[in-house]
Amino acid sequence: MQRMKNIKFYQFIEAEASEIFLALTNPFTIELWSDAPAKMDAKEGTEFELWDGDICGKNLKVIENKELVQEWYFDDLAEPSIVTIKLHPEKTGTSVELNHTNIPEDAYENINEGWREYYIGAIKRFFEEEL
Repeated sequence: MQRMKNIKFYQFIEAEASEIFLALTNPFTIELWSDAPAKMDAKEGTEFELWDGDICGKNLKVIENKELVQEWYFDDLAEPSIVTIKLHPEKTGTSVELNHTNIPEDAYENINEGWREYYIGAIKRFFEEEL
């Protein structure tokens, strides 16, 4: 049986929580920062696909401008892999709290780098390099 790992980190982004929420849930905004087609709907129970289906899953909980909880699909998992993104508004931007649980050990390094560089990192660059 495969061991599971978790990722948790915070990333400060110089943008309003509402702007970051759109970058997480609006397919047009996602395509702008990810440079890839996206299927996304900011409604609970809807399925999504990012990066041409490299990442897919279901939105479990959506609280506008505050929180997004998703199940990410991996093959043959006994327990679901859950992503929770919370947005904490601050004076000059937003602290993004990411918690991804139940990641297959063989996918951990790739997913950890993906979050920091290509997902949350890309959103940070999208907002801060436009300034």
